[in-house]
Amino acid sequence: MATFDDNGTILLNYSAFYCRFQEDFKYILLPVSYALVFVIGLALNAMALYVIVFRTKRWTPSTIYMFNLTMCDTLYVLTLPFLIYYYADENDWPFSEPVCKLIRFLFYTNLYGSILFLCCISLHRFIGICYPVRSLNWVSARRARLVSVAVWAFVLFCQAPILFFSRTRNTDGERQVCYDTTSPELFDDFLVYSSVVSVLMFALPFMVLMVCYGLMVRKLLEPGWGSEGSERGGLSAQRSKQKSVKMIIIVLAVFMLCFLPFHLTRSLYYSFRYLRQVNPEQISCRLLEASSVAYKVTRPFASANSCVDPILYFLAGQDARSNLTKKIKSSLMQPTSVSHRSTTKL
Repeated sequence: MATFDDNGTILLNYSAFYCRFQEDFKYILLPVSYALVFVIGLALNAMALYVIVFRTKRWTPSTIYMFNLTMCDTLYVLTLPFLIYYYADENDWPFSEPVCKLIRFLFYTNLYGSILFLCCISLHRFIGICYPVRSLNWVSARRARLVSVAVWAFVLFCQAPILFFSRTRNTDGERQVCYDTTSPELFDDFLVYSSVVSVLMFALPFMVLMVCYGLMVRKLLEPGWGSEGSERGGLSAQRSKQKSVKMIIIVLAVFMLCFLPFHLTRSLYYSFRYLRQVNPEQISCRLLEASSVAYKVTRPFASANSCVDPILYFLAGQDARSNLTKKIKSSLMQPTSVSHRSTTKL
């Protein structure tokens, strides 16, 4: 039976056989990428929160979902400074074990919260495009709030086991590891838990998303879509079509570039790691190391979603763009106006 530590080392009970990974690259890759995501993501999400909270007069269901998505991304990036310090110090956790549990819990809670709220936004647009009449009764701000509360409850419930699995341990008498997975003796149980979470909170939402987008594209490509009614109604339908197309492109890009590689490489690494424990001869050290490297390389891609989500709001939302433009124009014109008034008094 093999045991693992979080430094990429596999120590086997067979004294003549062991694997040791060379993964010093992660001590540069992860701190630098997380730092970039923290700075850019915090700035963009703070701007989005400002526009939503202070510049949006009427909260539509789409606005409610975007607010919750932005909150997930903001809370997510706020956990990154702890991980930046941890990986920059080469896997030496300077804080307590409860802090380790909390940071890992918040990290994955807000990551999967972002996935589910992206799914909510997509389903909302799908109903409006494919079932416009029924959407008048199905979609409301009150129901969007209830759905948001249900999503938060579901995410918190599913991620609660992280508080049990996440642990710290002294590896060499000096360094204290904050496990990204769990301690070696609990890895088999963690693998089952992680697999269930990946299916419920990524695979199923991704499948639903692909089906909805396929039906939306088919609907939008219909020759008569958006052309009926008055000229004003036709222009409104065309704007709705443009917003829908932008949303499809951005959300698919987030899932395909950020979430999909991360979940695929993580599942592959966990599977190889388990098989290595069961039968060391079945999985070579080189194959296991390659899967571990791929998993760590895709971590920054998953984090980058918190920088892309605000772009979804500003590009797909006409109201958001107009509110932001007004704010920028008023800020630029204010000094000029003050200067003009001062000159007039003189």
